[in-house]
Parts: sequence; structure tokens; C-alpha cells
Amino acid sequence: MIRALTARRIATAAAVGSGGITVLGGMTFGLLVVEAKLARKIIQATPNGAPPVTDGLYGASLPGDPISFVMIGDSTAAGLGVDRPDETSAALLAAGLSAIAARPVRLTNVAISGSRSSALDEQVTRALAVRPDIAVFMIGANDVTARVPAGESVRHLDGAVRRLHAADCEVVVGTCPDLGSIKPVMQPLRWIAQRASRQLAAAQTIAVVEQGGRTVSMGDLLGGEFAAEPREMFSADRYHPSARGYASAAMAVLPSMAAALGLEPESEDWQGSRPGARRGEGVLPIYLAAAEAAEEPGTEVAGTRVAGRERGPRGRWATLLRRRKVIEVSEPDGSATPEVAPGAA
Repeated sequence: MIRALTARRIATAAAVGSGGITVLGGMTFGLLVVEAKLARKIIQATPNGAPPVTDGLYGASLPGDPISFVMIGDSTAAGLGVDRPDETSAALLAAGLSAIAARPVRLTNVAISGSRSSALDEQVTRALAVRPDIAVFMIGANDVTARVPAGESVRHLDGAVRRLHAADCEVVVGTCPDLGSIKPVMQPLRWIAQRASRQLAAAQTIAVVEQGGRTVSMGDLLGGEFAAEPREMFSADRYHPSARGYASAAMAVLPSMAAALGLEPESEDWQGSRPGARRGEGVLPIYLAAAEAAEEPGTEVAGTRVAGRERGPRGRWATLLRRRKVIEVSEPDGSATPEVAPGAA
């Protein structure tokens, strides 16, 4: 397990404005440089063309005012690696949220392939223009491959979440994915990439929850699935998820989106907001919850209160939830294809 103290130090450095903390020693850092070059070669092998356009109105036939949903982040948020809009996480999340809320959802995707956390400020400015009710971030992989200090990355994310929260927008962040799951990257570089990814993910969790958002641990996007079936879960470039991989990511994030908007259904198929000790869940100081979540893909961390107080002797309280079941995502007519209004961008 990564050290909780490491994540706490990274997040603290971001809060006080120091982006210089690195979690890796000199020799390890040198190896990460090699890993970054390998990753960039893989990225350059991405098929030509832009990600599918996902903007539009989902569940257009449903009554009520649309929920405004924005997708923010890098190529994973944009949907690079698949051909059709309905294969991306953004479209699947919009369709799923519409089905849960029984209302239309207007999706605006401002994510840009190749983005690092430093691009979040500009993306949030674009997102605020549509007055979002909820925003989902997927960010961090490019920071790791570009060797951006974790404290610097987290500071950008902290500011982005702060701005959205001030505009009454709920925020869910899919934390940095596990770059150690990329098959072309061999040991020991895979271990180094995994460690750096998880440390950044834990620090992201601390920053996001402190600003009133919640996180979902992406890890290798639902545990052993990517490792067991890489040809099914990765796209042709062996770096970005396939349609099945994006569906797994969406299934991990959708319950947290619903919870953030107060839309959790009363169902045995939906693991609710109360943590269960048998599932390894509970209420912990944020830095401990962040470290736990980084080790367990699909884990949600959100702020909570204990005895009416947000903070205890060891910092902000947080709830750790491992949501294993999600409701089926489908349109009201039974179709799995998102309904996009004619003429939508």
C-alpha cells in the first residue's frame, strides 16, 4: 500500500503553493523518464482523428428541465480510442444519469486529448459557461508521463474543483489511472509507473474532498479486468480504453454521480451511501481514506461529518465506499443507445 503520509504531503504542498515535492528518488525518477518516453511512443500510435463528438441532449423524450453535465479532462474524458459517441464514458454517463433521474441530460464535453492538470483552468472556464449541475473529471495520466510534480498537478485540480463548487456544481473526479496496467511497459518501469499513478491519485482525492467534491478511484479501471483481458479492454493503440473499457469506467463513476445529485434509488442492486464494515468500508480521516482508495479501483471517497463535525483530530472526515453494483444503464425505450436530439453538436 502507498503511504498515506506521502499523499498527505503532496496535497499539503499543493495547498501552500509548493509544487516541488516529488515522490520518487533519483534512480527511480530516472527510470520514470524512460517510462515516459515509452508512453509517449504509445500515445503517438493512436489512430488518426479526433475523439467522437458526444455533446448533445440525452433522454430528449423525457419530461423536465435537462440536467447540465460537463465532462472535463484528458483523452480518456474525451473518448479517444473508440469510433462512436455511444462508446465513450461521457455518453454512457449522460445516458445512465438520464435513466436514473428520468430527466433529460445535456452533455457538454470540454475535455481535450493530451491535457495535463494545468489545462483544467481553461476547461473549467468553458464549462462554467453552460452553468453545469454536475462535472466529471478524468485527469492525471499525462501529468505522470510528463513528470509534472504531483504537488503542482494537485494544485491545478484543487483550483478547478473550488471554482465549480463555488458555482453550485457537484464534482466527481475519476482519479489518475494506473499506468502500470499498460502492457507495453515492462518491469521495473511498470511498478514505478503504478506507484507514481497511485500516489497522485491519493493526493487528488485529498484535494478534491477538501473542496467539497468526491472521487472515484480509477486504478486500472475496475481491478483485474484490464490485466486479464487487455485486448478487450484497451483500444488498438494499447493505451486508451476500448468501448468495453470505457463502459467499465462509466459503471464505476455513475453511482457517485447519482449520489452527488441525491438520486440514489432504493434498490438492492445499488449499494447505498452507508458504509459496511464487512466490505472494508468506513469513515476515516481523509488521508487514510485516500490511500485506501488508491489501492482499490472503483472506490468512492466523499466528505462526511462525525458528531456534527467535518474535521477530527487527524483532519477532515471522509466516507470510503466500494460500490460493487450499479443499476442497468438503458434508455426508456429499452435501447442501450443514448438518445441525442437532432441537430445537437
